[in-house]
Amino acid sequence: MSSLMKGTAILTIGLFLSKVLGLVYVFPFYSIVGEENVGLYQYAYIPYNIMLSIAISGLPIAVSKFVSKYNAIGDYEAGRRLFKSGFSVMLITGVVSFILLNLLANPIANIVIEDDEQIYSVEQIASVIRWVSYALLAVPIMSLIRGFFQGYNHYMPTSVSQLVEQIVRIIVLLGGSFIVVVLLDGKTETAIKFAVFAAFVGALGGLVVLYFYWKKLKPEMDTLLLNNVSSGELSYKDIYKEIIQYSIPIVFVGMSNSLFQLIDMLTFNSAMISIGLAKVTDTYLTMLNFTTQKIVIIPVMLATGFSMALIPTITKYFTLEKYGVLHNSMDKTYQILLFITVPASFGIAILAPDIYHVLYEQSEMGAEVLAHYAPLAILFALFSVTAAILQGIDYQKWIIFSLLTGMLIKLMLNTPLIKAMEVDGAILATAIGYIVTIFINITVIHKVLHYRSKVVFRRILLIAILTFVMSVAVIATNKLLYFIAEPTNKGITALYLLICVGVGVVIYGYASFRLGLAQKLLGERFTKLGNKLGFK
Repeated sequence: MSSLMKGTAILTIGLFLSKVLGLVYVFPFYSIVGEENVGLYQYAYIPYNIMLSIAISGLPIAVSKFVSKYNAIGDYEAGRRLFKSGFSVMLITGVVSFILLNLLANPIANIVIEDDEQIYSVEQIASVIRWVSYALLAVPIMSLIRGFFQGYNHYMPTSVSQLVEQIVRIIVLLGGSFIVVVLLDGKTETAIKFAVFAAFVGALGGLVVLYFYWKKLKPEMDTLLLNNVSSGELSYKDIYKEIIQYSIPIVFVGMSNSLFQLIDMLTFNSAMISIGLAKVTDTYLTMLNFTTQKIVIIPVMLATGFSMALIPTITKYFTLEKYGVLHNSMDKTYQILLFITVPASFGIAILAPDIYHVLYEQSEMGAEVLAHYAPLAILFALFSVTAAILQGIDYQKWIIFSLLTGMLIKLMLNTPLIKAMEVDGAILATAIGYIVTIFINITVIHKVLHYRSKVVFRRILLIAILTFVMSVAVIATNKLLYFIAEPTNKGITALYLLICVGVGVVIYGYASFRLGLAQKLLGERFTKLGNKLGFK
């Protein structure tokens, strides 16, 4: 059990660091290429992310489950057969996805660009989509190898390769953009092409790391293969049927946000143009789908990181039919998630003008979009956790149903709401879509597990009160600082932001420890910390 926990921790840390790097690079990249050109960059990445999810088909988790299952009964040959055939399948999948994205580049660009007054041309958007598609040639194979290693409880290859992939991608992306724009005084469009192509270079870096681990670990895996105990002849049809059953729900969860963003990408511009806002539609869509989204996702990562650690426990107690302990674990999962995301999202909303100024530039519209978009962090986190619980209790099909229902509602509401409320309409449509999806997930969970919890509702009320108190303190501090002196540059704004965030953390943290909430939710270490600080 300890090796499993260690492996999960290694995987979680690697994934978390990789995602953090995937957020941090945006801010220097923005300062190099500017607001208008970042928009061109994000047009390429939404279709790429969706095609990538389809190409890899939730493969690491699906393959690791399959390999682990058959390794446990001594049938090491089954996993090796999957690996050998899967290598060819992933190669074909990658090439087909690459060709498909290239062929769809122009049709996608024609849907996105509907007016001559828009910032970008059809050819510009089609071109960056083609450049990013090269990564699809390498990433599916990389995913297969990662899943195979995880099936043998080797988590370090996945963790290290994720980090190296992200680091190489960011070095190429930022370095290339800086050389093209700053040193060579070249076209920013060239820098954007270089930046999206960096995904392919990063994937090659990840593959080099995995090859190193393959050479290192292959003798050990070959030795196990010599002691193979066949579980019966598995046909390739049976193998891939099992893999597909594992992977499809994972694919939907992984690309949920990208699918909602794709709806915006395909409908936002036409709705904005119809109300006479062709000149600003590309900029507003960039704020909605890229710059603000990158900030809002930060508390989601923190919350799901804490709460997802409890998902294996939920699976275990569901299997053992220990429903009392299971309900307690679910109580804790929901509470941790809300304990982190509610104050963080409201804090981002309150401090949106300063956050947007420090990370990007001073923009009244950017700050407004961020402030209105921030509370959706709570919904994104709730979806991730409820979907994970459904996977844990083997009700994966409902994830697909709930997500497709939410997307359909988003699609139906998006255009009329954008016409009525501009950017806020798209945000509201996303919120309603996610609320419906989460409602379906929670309804299924509660029906299957007969789960009702008064304690969660009480804690929601307590968290709301603490967040309100924190919000008042942060607003007052911010107003006082601006009253003393208006910030004249990013440095002073960043200082004000740090002070306000510090006040919010201290107020919320103090109240949480004083009431014993932090100790109850976050475990033994926080209890010890509370004791040291005099909260008993």
